[in-house]
Amino acid sequence: MAFHITHRYGDMERPESLAAFVELLSELDQDLEDTEHASVSVSHESEWCISVSRGGYVIFEHLENGGERHMRGVSDGKIIDLWTLLAEGEIARIEQEPWLAGYG
Repeated sequence: MAFHITHRYGDMERPESLAAFVELLSELDQDLEDTEHASVSVSHESEWCISVSRGGYVIFEHLENGGERHMRGVSDGKIIDLWTLLAEGEIARIEQEPWLAGYG
């Protein structure tokens, strides 16, 4: 699995396991007054990325070619599932989700 995570304040790392996703998502619950740094993401080596903001707002996009899609109100469990699929390179399965076009 070749993926990396981007933390709330922009630090990137290649975690050793998928267990890092729970901690990554919990970053959104910290320092709620800071609205400038309110998203985290997982990016696959293929340049597909899933970013998440507070309230379960999720964006799925290709960082080079665009094709932005979004969903709102996504549960934490579903977010972890989507990130796991992305880390495993299961792009076709992610594309089957009920995405809405654009950033919404």
